[in-house]
Amino acid sequence: MDFPPVRMSDMLDRMNLYPIADDVLFAPGGKVVVRTYGVAPAGASISYRTWVTGLRDQPRYWHWGHFEDAASGHRRVLEWLTGRGPQPSQALT
Repeated sequence: MDFPPVRMSDMLDRMNLYPIADDVLFAPGGKVVVRTYGVAPAGASISYRTWVTGLRDQPRYWHWGHFEDAASGHRRVLEWLTGRGPQPSQALT
């Protein structure tokens, strides 16, 4: 079965992003960006995710069930990245 190609811009046009928190950390190897958003296709329920860019060989993605979990999870990811706490669970690469 062949599916028609979907342009990324078309897909993003149908997604709603709800920003929760954005942080940039500066490290000797460059910067690390931590972003937490609620993501939902138009008309669907929201799922919450934290993305980390700028790290190698480390978890880069966390999924949270609710807004409150996403907000506290973002803080836990920052604590882990700055050496002030353990690595949060639910990490995906």
